[in-house]
Amino acid sequence: MRPSILLGIAVAVVALAAAACGSTGGKQTTPSSTAPQSTAPTSVSAPTSAPNGTTSTTASGVNPSTPEINPSGDIPDNQVFVKYASRDGKYALVVPEGWARTETGGATSFADHFNSIRIEATKSAAAPTVATSRANEVPVLQRDVSGFALGNVTSVGRTAGVVVLVTYRASSAADAVTGKRVALDVERYEFWRNGTQVTITLSAPQGSDNVDPWKKVTESFAWAT
Repeated sequence: MRPSILLGIAVAVVALAAAACGSTGGKQTTPSSTAPQSTAPTSVSAPTSAPNGTTSTTASGVNPSTPEINPSGDIPDNQVFVKYASRDGKYALVVPEGWARTETGGATSFADHFNSIRIEATKSAAAPTVATSRANEVPVLQRDVSGFALGNVTSVGRTAGVVVLVTYRASSAADAVTGKRVALDVERYEFWRNGTQVTITLSAPQGSDNVDPWKKVTESFAWAT
């Protein structure tokens, strides 16, 4: 075969090959990829200010700096106490400073909202006992005290000696402004010496934690020498 013919055939083959490649369009495919989704961290709301000035948090947790909110009847730990002496000079004790003082007959009362301390001296031929208080004092309280429900009658030791303690539940007098009444926890201490009984009645809204203040008051009671 003549060289010129061979050259022509080769050129034709190259052209056909180029046409075949062109028919595929040179199209290339790339694998599809899905970009990873970005997950933002869960945000925690900042503490908000409550109406009473304390801070509150969302369900993410409890704010450890939130101050404890005491029940309305709790006497503050920083309460100052001052000495009170009876007008006849027979006894003395300490009472919370700043509480309103009222004299009614032979009784003296100190009050702050629904908290109160009532001190009354009466003549009594014999010292009270748990038995005589149950038999004589409790029925009178049941008759005269609104909402009365007896807790217990026991004897306890105080600086002035062994005294009778009557605990009970009662209803407060109506508030002069709001007319509101609350349930009270009451502790009644009966001190006695030489024919005189001094009764100290301590009242506070139900559930108040006044164990230490009430003990301070009753431990401070002293007969005049």
